[in-house]
Amino acid sequence: MSYPVNMSVKPDVSAFFDEATNTISYIVHDPASDHCAVIDSVMDIDYAAGRITFDSADAIIAEIKRRDLKLDWIIETHVHADHLSAAPYIQQKLGGKIGVGDKITVVQDTFGKVFNEGTEFQRDGSQFDALFKDGDTYRIGTMQGFAISTPGHTPACMVHVIGDACFVGDTLFMPDGGSARADFPGGDAGTLYDSIQKVLALPDEMRLYMCHDYGPNGRDFKWETTVAEEKADNIHVGGGKTREDFIKFRTERDATLGMPRLIIPSLQVNMRAGEIPTDADGNEMLKVPVNKL
Repeated sequence: MSYPVNMSVKPDVSAFFDEATNTISYIVHDPASDHCAVIDSVMDIDYAAGRITFDSADAIIAEIKRRDLKLDWIIETHVHADHLSAAPYIQQKLGGKIGVGDKITVVQDTFGKVFNEGTEFQRDGSQFDALFKDGDTYRIGTMQGFAISTPGHTPACMVHVIGDACFVGDTLFMPDGGSARADFPGGDAGTLYDSIQKVLALPDEMRLYMCHDYGPNGRDFKWETTVAEEKADNIHVGGGKTREDFIKFRTERDATLGMPRLIIPSLQVNMRAGEIPTDADGNEMLKVPVNKL
């Protein structure tokens, strides 16, 4: 696949760090127009209290309004297992289309069974406005963005490239953070390694923006690096590490990891494009499957 890389376009990127989930959301602004996109937004949840709030999303909305921007896209890099998407809330306030990778249907089928969803839960991705295939393009004002299919962490993972900025989702972390786990249903360490090579094949000076950072070894949180830095220094795949080495390390490491704290609410909400499921009476309600994850 040949991707339409255009390094001459340099979008303005604003980052919003959510301390509760270590998630970074982004506003991506076309400097040649008043159009923008939002990538990987966060809806706040007090899980113990079952309380949903929108402080994180409101900060993004306020910034878009302050700069008098028009929102074209609300993009999810994948079905997150560690935070809830605020996509429909932002869409209600500002408009825009909600997009995700077309393999969302695989995720919906898998977790529709885990959460014992009935036939009313559509498994065709119709909750989203757009389902991106590998190489699909879209517009943000005068800029062209495109999607790269990067499965391995989940089947629906996609990296989004907009000019000289690339939003990697959970495909990669900062060089000292390595890579994401590959042991969720539908994940695969070898597939993840192959997907990472697609990212590392982009131009060396491409800006890479992370979806998460955990400040390894006590350093300050960071979320921007480059392809060149990842190729040279990434502790899991940099410096010419082989596919076999990566699979061995990733498989052994994943076996020691517990489930993300918010995986149960996150999957139910995010496979619905950020909508909270309801019971037969229309009350917002989440399920807790027992011994299924």
